[in-house]
Amino acid sequence: MKLKLLTLLTLLLVLSLLVSARTEAAETRPNIVWILVDDMSCHFGYQGETLVKTPHVDQLAREGAVFNNAYATAPVCSAFRSALITGMYQTTIGAHHHRSGRGALKIHLPQGMQTVPELFKKAGYYTTNANPEGTRPGKEDYNFVYQKSDLYDGFDWTKRGKSQPFFAQYQLQGGKLRNVDRWYDEVKTGLKTLVTAEEVTLPPYYPDHPVIREDWAAYLNSVSYTDRQVGRILDKLKQEHVLDNTIVFFLTDHGISHARGKQFLYEEGLKIPFVVWGPQFVGSKSLREELIAHIDLAATSLALAGIDIPANMQGRPLFGSEAKPRSYVVSARDRCDETVDHIRSVRKGNFKYIRNYLPERPYLQPCKYKDGKPFMPVLRELHAAGKLNAAQSLHLAETRPEEELYDLTSDPWEIHNLADNATYKQQLAAFRSLLANWELRSDDRGRFPESEAMYDSDMKLYLDKSRKRDPEQAAILEANIKQMKRWRAAGK
Repeated sequence: MKLKLLTLLTLLLVLSLLVSARTEAAETRPNIVWILVDDMSCHFGYQGETLVKTPHVDQLAREGAVFNNAYATAPVCSAFRSALITGMYQTTIGAHHHRSGRGALKIHLPQGMQTVPELFKKAGYYTTNANPEGTRPGKEDYNFVYQKSDLYDGFDWTKRGKSQPFFAQYQLQGGKLRNVDRWYDEVKTGLKTLVTAEEVTLPPYYPDHPVIREDWAAYLNSVSYTDRQVGRILDKLKQEHVLDNTIVFFLTDHGISHARGKQFLYEEGLKIPFVVWGPQFVGSKSLREELIAHIDLAATSLALAGIDIPANMQGRPLFGSEAKPRSYVVSARDRCDETVDHIRSVRKGNFKYIRNYLPERPYLQPCKYKDGKPFMPVLRELHAAGKLNAAQSLHLAETRPEEELYDLTSDPWEIHNLADNATYKQQLAAFRSLLANWELRSDDRGRFPESEAMYDSDMKLYLDKSRKRDPEQAAILEANIKQMKRWRAAGK
């Protein structure tokens, strides 16, 4: 009897120690917070933009690790986010077309592949995805089939269990703030001073026009307001006494929505802010110049939380002994809404290589979304009137070169294409080979045209919604779809 009692007491002691150890581990594991901003290029104060006021982001940058050469693997929301949440190139998992798999035909992740939130949940984390205020679910926009409840426990991380670590995503409107009247009213009300059209300096490839200046000023005001949203998120973490045990990632999903930005593979569309803050976990005050891809966020977050990185994950950890620098980064543009395209880019060293697989098409093909922006009619009208200079006319050309090569040191605006310059013949060949090998090794699904059935499936849903909202816009969309089909039939 005494032996049984002793055995029972021993078992209870062992169980108690195990529970205590697990509780202690939970308390010491860092919380992971992603602050993800829509449609913003590198225009924060810490990056040298003097017209904005971004004290909260600047503080994160000043105290954290700043990655000065971070690139999106896709310059459009859903493809970017599909890559982000899996740590995989969107081209590898077949999620590379914007807003694809939304109709009757679906896209499924490869067997056994789990998203980052699922891996955190499996490890005991409470997972959330929220709007900037943390009051309702945030934007997802993934191009594959998933169950929201498999990824997220909710939108409010304060609902987690006692001592439970959390993985929280915040989705901020960013550059889209200037596109929605009620959102921009909040910007104007929330900021003490506003950037005016007269103050802005436009990139040299955009004409100096009042409409374009006004839009750019509104964009910069949106940057300043985004910082206020970031400040409120940080204040919440402080108020709940969890900031000291939290690693904060701040980044944008791609560049500004503009003619040469979002959707395209120039620096304005691809290069993004990327800051990691968490002094006791990642060190402090470091400027990192190596090339990184945004999918590295997935692997880095898992590694910092002590969670095993899946063997097939293409993202790489950025800290610790497992960190493996990239010698180059690859990005991809494919179909955006109804507009079919196929472009790839490679950034290596100080050079950017771009391959246009549909060179017979104009850069600015018909696109209902993009053509609805205030700057687009202005650009087209000025171009038709012959009022644009050579740099401003580049993106309005009716055809494209098959290849583009830019020296980003001497030509940061990517205006002078060196692809036809004999001096760079060897470099061009090296980039060509590098991209071809990457496409094969990563199994780039964009090597093959999207099936007509899948295109029609997505367009049916897009058309049906458009017809309900705005029949006039639906007619434009329908005409664009017909144009895409004509070009495809012509092999263009």
